[in-house]
Amino acid sequence: MHQIFKSNEAGKLEELEKPERNCWINIVAPSSEEINQIADQYGIPLEFLEDPLDKDESARIERDDDTEAVLIICDFPIVDEDDIHYASFETIPLGMIMTKDYFITICTIDSSIIQSFIKNRIKGFFTHMKTRFALQILYMISTQFLRHLKRMSRQTDDIEKELHESMKNKQLYDLMGIEKSLVYFLTALKSNKLVLDKMMRQHIVKMYEEDQDLLEDVIIENRQGIEMAEVHSNILSGMMDAYASIISNNMNIVMKFLTSFTIILTIPTMVFSFYGMNVRLPLSDIPIAWVLVICISFGIAGILGFVFWKRKFF
Repeated sequence: MHQIFKSNEAGKLEELEKPERNCWINIVAPSSEEINQIADQYGIPLEFLEDPLDKDESARIERDDDTEAVLIICDFPIVDEDDIHYASFETIPLGMIMTKDYFITICTIDSSIIQSFIKNRIKGFFTHMKTRFALQILYMISTQFLRHLKRMSRQTDDIEKELHESMKNKQLYDLMGIEKSLVYFLTALKSNKLVLDKMMRQHIVKMYEEDQDLLEDVIIENRQGIEMAEVHSNILSGMMDAYASIISNNMNIVMKFLTSFTIILTIPTMVFSFYGMNVRLPLSDIPIAWVLVICISFGIAGILGFVFWKRKFF
């Protein structure tokens, strides 16, 4: 599926039936036939259309000298709907292709970032300003990373409160889901940083002064996302280690209690075993000998229990 848009004189986005100069072509989950057709129609290298559809493709920027087309691949975050835990995210690549006449975006899903532009929610957006359009998308991606990082921080706080009340496997699995998401975020943010630094240093795409300022804002937002992700990752790693120690300590306390209780119960068992022998034993001539035996055995067990309690074995 692909749509064609172009900004009118009033700055509003209009959908077109046929491509025109300075239009925007949005491609979502194309088939192999569509990719070949689009590559031939717009004179774009085939790999420029195929690479952004690879989920494992790393962020990068490159230029084709023959067609003078520029490809920018960057990763953006999405919620992992397939994960059973509510706190899981992943990242997928988004491709932006700038040619002399067209601006093309291509992705495997219809992302909310692209929908923000289609629904005219972004100020100062024009399809003929290709470099600024690409920088606006990069800025939206950086802010979306920050928004999801804040969401993960709130979820971590909620899970921590649940762990204080009841330490169950579900909360630990949720923390592991957040930790996995942070790894994806850090990897994606650092890859995007390399693309932004390359755009700043090498001037692969033509920029005006306002575009330069916008690029600096994107770099600042991306750096803030990296720092926030690293802080959350360090906090979460320390929290997981702390709870692992708490679980181990709780297990030791339970084992110590059960061991002490077993030792105490061993005393009556030993006494009753002695008096179960078929031989002559002390107190065997007394009618209430069994009461005395019970009192003696439980008395010894009580004394032993008191000693354990004083030594904080319980």
